[in-house]
Amino acid sequence: MQQPARIAIDLGAESCRVSLLRWSDSTPSIEVIHRIPNGPVHRGPCMHWPLATILAGVETGLRKAAGFAPEGIASIAVDSWGVDYVRLNPDGTPLRDPFCYRDERTVATKESADRLIAPIDLYQRTGVLPHRINTVYQLLADPACGIDANAPWVTMPEFVLHWLGGRRVAEYTHATHTGLVDLTTGNWDTELFRLLHLPIDAAPPIVSAGTVLGHLQGPLATLEAFRHTQLIVPACHDTASAIAAIPANLATTLYISSGTWSLVGTRTNAPVTTLEAFKAGYTNLGAATGDLLFHTIINSMWMLKQCMDSWCAEGRPCPIEDLIQRASTAQPAGIIDVDAEPLLLDSGMPQRINNELVRAGYASIADIAGNEPIFARIIFESLAARYASALSSLEKMLGRKLERIHILGGASRNKLLTELTAQRTGLPVEIGHPESTTIGNFAIQLAASESNGHSLSAKSVSQWAQYLCKC
Repeated sequence: MQQPARIAIDLGAESCRVSLLRWSDSTPSIEVIHRIPNGPVHRGPCMHWPLATILAGVETGLRKAAGFAPEGIASIAVDSWGVDYVRLNPDGTPLRDPFCYRDERTVATKESADRLIAPIDLYQRTGVLPHRINTVYQLLADPACGIDANAPWVTMPEFVLHWLGGRRVAEYTHATHTGLVDLTTGNWDTELFRLLHLPIDAAPPIVSAGTVLGHLQGPLATLEAFRHTQLIVPACHDTASAIAAIPANLATTLYISSGTWSLVGTRTNAPVTTLEAFKAGYTNLGAATGDLLFHTIINSMWMLKQCMDSWCAEGRPCPIEDLIQRASTAQPAGIIDVDAEPLLLDSGMPQRINNELVRAGYASIADIAGNEPIFARIIFESLAARYASALSSLEKMLGRKLERIHILGGASRNKLLTELTAQRTGLPVEIGHPESTTIGNFAIQLAASESNGHSLSAKSVSQWAQYLCKC
C-alpha cells in the first residue's frame, strides 16, 4: 500500500504556497500544488493582511492536493512569517483582518513600553531584540484601534490550523517572536504581561513543534483524501522550519537564511543576553527542537529588488540571473553599510546607495544603462563583508570558532554572492535546498509521526531533512 501524502502550507509575505509530499516506491517527491499571491493592503492609514483571500487560496490549494493524492493525506502543517496575529470573536471566527507588522501604529506603543521596562531589561528577560514590529508592541496598540485587549489572539500559522479544525495554540518557535516568552521557562512571562497591562488570558497555550492538534474538520474533511488527516504544528516560524532542514551539525555551522533580509547566526543550547549581544543586534529565538537560534538580521536582497524596480520603471528591466552574471565581471566599486537606515526604505535605491558610497569615501556611480551590474556588485560585496563581520562578532560572543557556512533561502542560488562570502569569511560554503522551509516543515511532520506523542527528536528531524533534501 502506498504511503499517505502530507501537505506543507508556507505563508509568505509576498506569496503563500501549498506543497504536497508524495511517495512512489518509497521515493519522496515534493511539488508546489498552489501559489497564492500575498501582500499587505492599505485601508486608510493602516496596513492589513487580506485574511479572507489567504484562506480562500489555502482552501483551493488543499482541494487541489486532495485531487492529486488518492492514497490519502496523513497530515497538514503550516508555517509563516513571524509576529503578526489574528484576534478572535467568542465563536473563534476572526474579529477583523490582522494588522501587518509594517503598520506604524506601534511607534507610540513601543515608546510607552520602553518607559515601563527598559529595552535591555526586556531583552534579558525574553532574549528577543525589542523591535517595534514585535507582537508585544502590536498587542499594546490594539486598544487605540478600537480592539478589545481581552479578545483571544493567535499568531498567523496557528490561526490557519485553528481554522482547519485544530485547537488554539502558540507553537514555541513562533511564540518566542512575540517578545513575551520567559527565557528560563519557555512559557509566557506572566510578570511581563502584568507589567505591560496585557491580559494573559487572551494568549493561547504554548506547545512544542510536532504537537498534533487533532483531525481536520469542516467541509474539507468530507473529501476522501482528508478523512484521517491530522493537523500538526511544525516549527511555525518559517525561519525555524528552514533551519530544521539543515542536515549539517549546527554546533559548528554558521547559517545564513538569505532573502529580503538575511538572518546570520547559529544554534545554541543556552541564551546569550549580554549587553554586547544586545548592542550588536543579536536575538535569541526558538528552534524546532527546543533549543535556540542566535542570530542577527541584516538588510539583504531588499536593496537589489528596490534597484530593479527603479530600473524597470525607467524602461531598463534587468532579469536577476542576467544581472548576477554581469556583476561577476564588474569591477568592485566600494563597500557600503547595508544596514544604514536610508537603505531600509523604499524608492530611489540607486541614489541611496550612491549617498552611502560617498559617505564611505567612494565615488558615486552614474545611474545609467549599463551600470546596473556595478550597483549589484556593490550590494553583493557589501553583503559578503557584512556576513564576515557578523561571523567575527558571533565567534567572539560564543567563545568558539565556526567551521562552515550553510546558505539557504532564495539567495542561495546567487553563485556570485556565495563565492564572495567564502572569500570574505575564509570558510567553506554549503548551499541549502532552495525550498528549505518546506523541507523543514515536512521533516517535522514525519518526525512527529514517529514520536508517537513524545518529544520531537532532533536526530529524527535531521535525518528526515537530509532524506528530503534529495527530492
